[in-house]
Amino acid sequence: MSVVLAIDAGTTGVRTRAVFDNGTPSIASYREFPQHFPRPGWVEHDARDIWDAVHATLVDVARQINQPIAAIGITNQRETVLAWNKSTGAPYGRAIVWQDRRTTEMCEQLATHLPLVRETTGLVLDPYFSASKISWLLTHSEIPINEDLAIGTIDSWIAWNLTSGSSFVTDPSNASRTMLCDIKSLRWSSDMCSLFNVPQSALPEIVPSSARIGTTYGVTGVADGISISGIAGDQQAALFGQACTQPGMAKNTYGTGSFVLMNVGHEWPGVHDGMLTTVAWLINDVPTYAYEGSIFVTGAAVQWLRDGLGIISSSSEIEGLASTVYDADGVFFVPAFAGLGSPWWDPHARGAVFGITRGTTKAHLARAAIDAMVFQTKDVIDAMTATNGLSLSELRVDGGAAMMNTMLQMQADAIGVRVLRPVAPESTAMGAAYLAGLAEGVWSNIDEIASLWQLDVAFEPHRNAAIREQHGQWLRAIERSRHWLD
Repeated sequence: MSVVLAIDAGTTGVRTRAVFDNGTPSIASYREFPQHFPRPGWVEHDARDIWDAVHATLVDVARQINQPIAAIGITNQRETVLAWNKSTGAPYGRAIVWQDRRTTEMCEQLATHLPLVRETTGLVLDPYFSASKISWLLTHSEIPINEDLAIGTIDSWIAWNLTSGSSFVTDPSNASRTMLCDIKSLRWSSDMCSLFNVPQSALPEIVPSSARIGTTYGVTGVADGISISGIAGDQQAALFGQACTQPGMAKNTYGTGSFVLMNVGHEWPGVHDGMLTTVAWLINDVPTYAYEGSIFVTGAAVQWLRDGLGIISSSSEIEGLASTVYDADGVFFVPAFAGLGSPWWDPHARGAVFGITRGTTKAHLARAAIDAMVFQTKDVIDAMTATNGLSLSELRVDGGAAMMNTMLQMQADAIGVRVLRPVAPESTAMGAAYLAGLAEGVWSNIDEIASLWQLDVAFEPHRNAAIREQHGQWLRAIERSRHWLD
């Protein structure tokens, strides 16, 4: 059987997974890397820690499977950026992570340029995206701007290291998240590079999401000559891994944050309030676009209940604790720790808990955290379907919180469509493997890949008046948390 390796470089760790040609995920290796928080609102990674984790997990899996590798696919945390020296391979300081909010003021100062940004990139002016982070790096760090300067997202850094510097590339799914890419031409925009003072010569080549972009060379413990043939940002990879290959199909990944993506086809759909437009993938020179709703905090709220408040000792306890109460008893938890993403886009919002009484317990807080996952997703889907006229018939789900049956049933009731959890929950890695294997003939076409998707559990929607009433109160809580820093 042919085997493809998927490198899944996430926000807190790297997992390399082997995927066989029958679509079966197999051996995997995982390694966390340190997080750095030098100031409030700042989040950084050491790029060398990320590469060390990639290298260690890749070598571990390659050793265990002990057979030729057909291809390697890369998927990565998006928007995180770093700069490095092409001659030495040394990073210039740390990478600035997608969660970082240090450039909020810069984005506000550029507000008059929002129409140009929206029409060119499909994005909004928010520190979430890469351009303002790059501008900050070049302004506040001693980075020489010369022919040796490389600026890229994490996929570019990994591909560069896997090929010992011969491939300096990114794909449109990642490039479209930088706020420097023209989302219609799929080329770097001179207007955006000028607006953010980013030297276009330092940016990587934009290549297809499924195509051979290089081969391994000089990586200790890894054979030379293995094709690197797939690249996609983590959420687009999950959309592909969930086989959402037709317009109107959508997925939600419940991770640190949650990301709802809907396939909207091959034509640029324009911009709409509250929604981001992104490139899902580029295959055979044909782009597929998606609407995206980016929710900054879902699983991270559970981590806060665990680490910040100590009301649970592990994240897996949240569902059991929440199930000890009938509902949240009027408590609403808005986890706007770093502002609100889609559909509100309010960097000045802050987290809040409303409706606390003397009878409120930790179980009610746990239930309110789960409610927040459900309601934030509903807000995005409501905005998405109102925007594009496409009806949603089902929602495919993955991520850690997708293991909570109670939450998924609530989600189905809230949005009024079936919620489907697949047998293989690691859709991000599966998508990266599929893109790489497609380029190398492991799978003949997209239809064959889509046929490999298997259902685990379907959650059918029920008429639930209580959910609708609670959602109305949730929207009141959202309004009270907005513009807090103003």
